[in-house]
Amino acid sequence: MIRITDSIEIDEESLEFKSIYASGPGGQHVNKNRTAMQLRFDITQEYGLSHGVQQRLIRLAGNRVSSDYKLIITARRYRSQERNRKDAQERLFELIRKAAEPPKPRIKRRRSRAANQDRLEEKRKRSEAKAGRRKVLNY
Repeated sequence: MIRITDSIEIDEESLEFKSIYASGPGGQHVNKNRTAMQLRFDITQEYGLSHGVQQRLIRLAGNRVSSDYKLIITARRYRSQERNRKDAQERLFELIRKAAEPPKPRIKRRRSRAANQDRLEEKRKRSEAKAGRRKVLNY
């Protein structure tokens, strides 16, 4: 079990790693070796995550989540497979930490009656000023 936060632990076996060819600079090394890593994590099958965390994680991950709710993270930042593996894992953990933070509740605000009257008075004055700039039509 991997501890991500005080209340969230995930099973190591729920992380699927696959090595893929990396793109970009690196010469022959890139063409011969599969240094990039792809991490697949099934959000719905992980029982360490509450339903709310799962929903926020899906929203945060955006288009990195497939139609069967698997989060796919591709790491190709480093030239070594092991460092890319750790990078992908850390990026997943960071996403889960962000999803674990409950959203701030929206606090409804309402203007005071005096503030609303001031606002309407200001609108009336501006309307009069603009009306005074119009052409005067003589019939």
